Amino acid sequence: MTSRPARQAPLLGLPEQGRRPVYCRNPQCRRELTDPESRRNGYGKDCDPENHPGPTARHDVDQDPLPGT
Repeated sequence: MTSRPARQAPLLGLPEQGRRPVYCRNPQCRRELTDPESRRNGYGKDCDPENHPGPTARHDVDQDPLPGT
């Protein structure tokens, strides 16, 4: 009779163990993401476009000429 190898107990307390790495989608960053929220979004907290809105549109207003000019 051959003996079976003992089953290894699962590693508890290490949720990231065994997961493939996820990297930031920002081309300048490309760091590995560890936060679950960041892993879902694909961006780190510093690179998330929702936290950094793009440039605002320029709003030109017609002005009255200055007196004396």
